[in-house]
Amino acid sequence: MSRRLTRAEVERIAALARLELTADEAELFTRQLGEVLDYAERLQAVDTSAAAAGWRPGTAASPLRVDEGRPSLPPDDAVSNAPDPAAGPAGARFFRVPRVLG
Repeated sequence: MSRRLTRAEVERIAALARLELTADEAELFTRQLGEVLDYAERLQAVDTSAAAAGWRPGTAASPLRVDEGRPSLPPDDAVSNAPDPAAGPAGARFFRVPRVLG
């Protein structure tokens, strides 16, 4: 178990996150976070010098399909059942949706 992380540090992190921890939770999280840091330290020690730099899982196994255009639903048909369609420039039709961001 890592001794780098103290209970006081866990309590400070909890306060920054505005979390109220019981004494048992603070003790548990100190141990668990210490174990996570120990594991990350062990991963840092792994020799990766022989690993190929550009390797990614699944690259060769799943090639992308060709992007081909196909006919689509006409815009007037697409918005025909919309509760409140909007007209845009040059008569274009759009779906009107509630504002999400300020």
